[in-house]
Amino acid sequence: MMPITHLIMILISFPLSSSGVKWTYSGPNGENHWPKHFPYCGGAFQSPLNFQSDHLRYDPELLPIQLQNYNLSSKEQLTFSNNGHSVQLSLSSRMRLSGLPHHYSAAQLHFHWGSPNVLAGSEHTVDGKQFAAEMHVVHYNSGKYPNISMAVDKSDGLAVLGVFIEVGEFNPAFERFLRYVKGIKYRDQKVQVPAFNIRELLPPRLDEYYRYDGSLTTPPCFPSVLWTVFRQPVTISLRQYLTLATDLFSSHAQESAPMPLLGNYRKPQIMDNRVVLVSFQEGWEQYATNSVASPMQRRLVIQQLLSGDLADLADEGLQQLLPKIKHKPWAPKTWKENQINQHSSTDKPQKNRLHGNNPSAGKNAHTSPYLEKIVINEDELCFLSMEKNVSLLLRKHHKDGEIIHALKKTVFPELNLRSYLNCKSDLDLQTIRNLLRTRPTDEAAELEETLTKATKKERQRAMTQYHSPALTKLTGQNQVTGLKNVFNMNPTNHRLQPTEYED
Repeated sequence: MMPITHLIMILISFPLSSSGVKWTYSGPNGENHWPKHFPYCGGAFQSPLNFQSDHLRYDPELLPIQLQNYNLSSKEQLTFSNNGHSVQLSLSSRMRLSGLPHHYSAAQLHFHWGSPNVLAGSEHTVDGKQFAAEMHVVHYNSGKYPNISMAVDKSDGLAVLGVFIEVGEFNPAFERFLRYVKGIKYRDQKVQVPAFNIRELLPPRLDEYYRYDGSLTTPPCFPSVLWTVFRQPVTISLRQYLTLATDLFSSHAQESAPMPLLGNYRKPQIMDNRVVLVSFQEGWEQYATNSVASPMQRRLVIQQLLSGDLADLADEGLQQLLPKIKHKPWAPKTWKENQINQHSSTDKPQKNRLHGNNPSAGKNAHTSPYLEKIVINEDELCFLSMEKNVSLLLRKHHKDGEIIHALKKTVFPELNLRSYLNCKSDLDLQTIRNLLRTRPTDEAAELEETLTKATKKERQRAMTQYHSPALTKLTGQNQVTGLKNVFNMNPTNHRLQPTEYED
């Protein structure tokens, strides 16, 4: 039984993100309003994404997905249900994924689809192309957590397999549960269905996929998902698709005005400096040949920021290592300057969060506790706990409206740094500032001034025109190659613009 103190903590920490809050995909409770009640939905590292060519990077170390115990016995029963937002099929925890950073056990699978007249309902898209539907097979980190409820808000908690679905040939594997849809037409209805080989629902090729760090695509939108989206789609017949798009309702059976369950997909989110790794080289030869800084080189860059000579970095011009910053013409100058001032003046050290009780945190030590924690990745981030701390602090000052922005400001540097060290992200200016907060003020002042000047520049010269001996010593590469490899630059426009929520 859960200790009463633990239960009270959960209730306090989720005053807004409770299951009692109604949310939909459109209308007054639609996705552009989710952040009001679920702050992480307006935060960092959100999903889904549009997989664009300029955000893809080939990683030869990505191995084919390995499945264990997916061939379930027909004697086993699975629960097929309508939760008002999708149809969901429960899965056996004996089903596992291997070859990932942790051991993941299956929990459930569900679907997102369009409407009867528009065969476009996938959440992820490829160069803007939206598929008819998408299946998500959800797994939780069973090596660290006893169930999905305990894992869902942890940064290493979930791994989801995404499968694109096109309308084409009839799919007998999908028919094994779609035949029972009439028994779950309304919200909260459930039926039992015989188990089968879940592998048959996946595409034949498990070696070609997109990989990135992201979030739940439904509230509370915790950024706790390691996404694997297969490149090859599967097909279902038009009749099978219409079973999802016409036979289901998001309302309860007793309601007088049934609401159809359709168009249940979230629109693509901003990249937040992320890079999508791809396991396939065909079609992306230009990205396959790009040289990317190794995790070791990236650790050295972070170490230099944490305990190196900041004056030397400032002299060499750290802004040369930053992404090119391009202001949108509609972004007011005063707003941009306010954001710069907020970064430089209101970011206070949070040594307890970053370093625990280590008295040497922030000093010029040979190794940094912050760096070691991130590199070793021993401790996950608990998003529920972060929301609790931020919410209680801001509510004391009646600043409920600032919760969304405060959470993003708190979470983004942590996620960006972890992703950067795993070669799945570029290093953002906000993260660099966050690292510098651990340094003595007198050492960071000159570098901070350099960074501030960099943010005010609308354009920078091409990276190949710069020289940085300091980085050359750091990475052991020539000047131009070192700059290209250690910082694979992408514009970070969204960090310098007002936040927008798609309708």
